[in-house]
Amino acid sequence: MKQQTLPQPLKGIIPPIVTPLLDNETLDVEGLERLIEHILAGGAHGLFVLGTTGEAPNLSYHLRHELVKRTCEQVAGRVPVLVGITDTVMSEAVRLAEASAEAGAAAVVAAPPYYYTPSQPELVSYFSALADQVSLPLFLYNMPSHTKVSFEPATVKTLSEHKNIVGLKDSSGNTVYFQMLCHTMRHMPEFSLLVGPEEVTAEVVLMGAHGGVNGGANMFPSLYVDLYNAAVAKDFDKIRVLQTQVLEISSRLYTVDKSGTSYLKGVKATLGLLGICSDYLAQPHRRFEGEEKEKVREHLKEIQRQLQEITSLSL
Repeated sequence: MKQQTLPQPLKGIIPPIVTPLLDNETLDVEGLERLIEHILAGGAHGLFVLGTTGEAPNLSYHLRHELVKRTCEQVAGRVPVLVGITDTVMSEAVRLAEASAEAGAAAVVAAPPYYYTPSQPELVSYFSALADQVSLPLFLYNMPSHTKVSFEPATVKTLSEHKNIVGLKDSSGNTVYFQMLCHTMRHMPEFSLLVGPEEVTAEVVLMGAHGGVNGGANMFPSLYVDLYNAAVAKDFDKIRVLQTQVLEISSRLYTVDKSGTSYLKGVKATLGLLGICSDYLAQPHRRFEGEEKEKVREHLKEIQRQLQEITSLSL
């Protein structure tokens, strides 16, 4: 398949899609197809597969490769597809990157290898070597809560000098860090700076970020696209209304239980209730059932009512 062209900088809302599963070794293929079409119909500017929201570390290599192939085939060049290749073994990351290139992906994304914590010089060495070995453009993925290390702004600047490293997704949730990153990279406008936590997407776009990799856009893609567009246009009245809705989603759907995967369970449960895809989670985690699922159902009804009100305002 022909490789997609990657805009530089990549801008907009690039949802980190969930991985629809029937069981631990079987993709929900029909659910994946419905999910992709649902997100693209909402105006998303790209798709990111095999990220944190996609449960990548808990998926077999066979499933990861199948997901990439099926996603690229269905998207068929309509938007750029980014593929997470994070691994503790560089050769496996490279293997998935090359399979992604063959499938037609536009770029790959990698967080630091986890378990042992690398130093900043080791991050420079590792990602320089990785960028040398992959044929697709590479995004850095800052996820300190899961990898125990953060890319210092000076490290990002050093790595940005590699011709194959084109951007960074920050999921730290630390807006002071992100401001320093924007300041450090201010002379490289083609280097894409994207943020993960949807609660701060509008804020950082106003600061100069290029967009958001927002998990909520699996469920309500047009809401996040509208919020991004309002931030670009500096339409503060519209931002205020849409931001309130994003916070409603975050506070209602992502906090049903106290587990570390409550956000992901909430997203998948909602997608299941919407009839889009299966809500099965890869082991060792479990989906919401019983009282927890009923809470999601009630919250979803209220959120849908609120979204209808926003639509009626013709914002």
